[in-house]
Amino acid sequence: MPFSEDFLEELSRRNDIVDVVSGYVPLTKRSGANMFGLCPFHGEKTPSFSVNADKQIYHCFGCGKGGSVINFIMEIENLSFPDAVQFLARRAGMEVPEDTQDVNRGRRTRMLDLNREAARFFHARLMEDAGRAGQAYVDRRGIRSMVKPFGMGFAPDSWQSLTDAMTAKGYTRQELVDAGLCRVGKSGGLYDYFRNRLMFPVIDVRGNVIGFSGRILDDGEPKYLNSPDTLVYSKSHSLFALNLAKKSKSGYILLAEGNIDVVSLHQAGFDSAVASLGTSLTADQARLLARYTSQVIIAYDNDAAGQKAAQRAIGILQPLDLRINVVKIPGAKDPDEFIQANGPQAFRNLIERSGNQVEYRLEQTAAEYALDTDAGRVGYLRAAAKLIASLPGSVEREIYGLRAAEKAGVSPEAFKLEVERVRKQNAAAARKQRDREASAPLRAVQPQSRELRFENVRSAVAEEGVLNLLCRFPEQFGAVPLTAADFTSPVLGGLYEAVTERLRQGRSVSLAALGQQFGPDELTLLAKILQHDEISAPAAQQAMGDYINKIRAERDRATRGQDLRGYAEKLKQTKGYGS
Repeated sequence: MPFSEDFLEELSRRNDIVDVVSGYVPLTKRSGANMFGLCPFHGEKTPSFSVNADKQIYHCFGCGKGGSVINFIMEIENLSFPDAVQFLARRAGMEVPEDTQDVNRGRRTRMLDLNREAARFFHARLMEDAGRAGQAYVDRRGIRSMVKPFGMGFAPDSWQSLTDAMTAKGYTRQELVDAGLCRVGKSGGLYDYFRNRLMFPVIDVRGNVIGFSGRILDDGEPKYLNSPDTLVYSKSHSLFALNLAKKSKSGYILLAEGNIDVVSLHQAGFDSAVASLGTSLTADQARLLARYTSQVIIAYDNDAAGQKAAQRAIGILQPLDLRINVVKIPGAKDPDEFIQANGPQAFRNLIERSGNQVEYRLEQTAAEYALDTDAGRVGYLRAAAKLIASLPGSVEREIYGLRAAEKAGVSPEAFKLEVERVRKQNAAAARKQRDREASAPLRAVQPQSRELRFENVRSAVAEEGVLNLLCRFPEQFGAVPLTAADFTSPVLGGLYEAVTERLRQGRSVSLAALGQQFGPDELTLLAKILQHDEISAPAAQQAMGDYINKIRAERDRATRGQDLRGYAEKLKQTKGYGS
């Protein structure tokens, strides 16, 4: 059964949204009842993420996300509604009612228990004679002391060893498949997904085993085999070893390419190393990093693929206002090889001397051009000017402009003119974009989700106004003379129906109470609607009447249009029409 509304209201009261959000986002600017910070859900340099202490809602004016404190935890922790409730209940020291049951929560709990049992199974196999191949690999890489801290294991070279062990513990075929531990063969039987691989459990920041990554023991492909996305695991939202790195006192997080790189770095004393899992760095992973550090140091492999991946990671990390450095690894293909040859202190020296992302990108740009030719110098200067023109500070532009000019052998004044030319182009393009947006103000009214787009924006604005006033001043309004059918927007009509029904029953219309009834897109839209408070209580009655009249006028206009189209169609069918 769902959570009681009294419980959800109490949960929200004990988890003040400003306090909760502040644990993830520095709220540095105040405007009335709103606190502002940089949005954790999209990259930005100017704070547009608003938290309203009075209404207990959040809304980003940039990406449009919004909702209650429960929605915030769902989004930022990648949790379902019931799990977000559990998360906040633990935070507030509240007991979740025993009679509250959730099918997905039960499935999540079973899957996490299954993953933990599977991790124990793999770890035990690594310690046995059957795991000699895995032991040999661990010894060859010099990481045996890391086996226990990382919970490493071994998947036997067998088709059903894990399947048999887990079914013996009472887990069903479907649970094994849903967890990504087994696959269904052509004959209908099950077979183990991971075989003959060194196994790394993927552990989230709360200590749950959410998935696995298996490394092949020879030069075969794929080098790493990762769990598919499941009810508890999403590759694009997870980082390997963040559960350990978040405890580091180093002051930065070291971003490596693969699991073995991470384990080797921890072995050498670099306990803040993490890696993405089977994907290039994603925006969600970058935002996850930003919650635990203000500085990221990229330590990817020293090859063309690694350099390309580093450039891409910089572009993803840069909007999050992080300090970004890149380690260059001379004479070795990756951090592990360098440390094996030169020792941990030498690698620590590389970290301390690592250039920031601007220096790195300028060097990479220079490597793409033949600077001993006029064409090469011109190409480099144009590319460097684009990079330097994007820097926000004039001092930064001055310093890096001098370096780029010196590199290409031109005067600083000439290069500065090129940078200013690019900046003017960028400013002109930005003005055109703003003009386009200003010339189409109705576009800003549309919900962020394409599934919720309004067909009649004029009516939708009035429909939003009705919802705003009903939720903000419910004591002023009895039966509003509208039905959901009067609304041109199905989603707004559905919200109106739910709100008016709750008001008739004397129930709450807070976002926390509505959270079980609607999905995140609908709640985001309602949070945006509630953000508006221009109309005061004394003016609410008049405003409500105006909104109702607007909705009716738009409905009548649409009806007349349909009648005219029907009449025209009949004329077309009349004998001799148009002849």
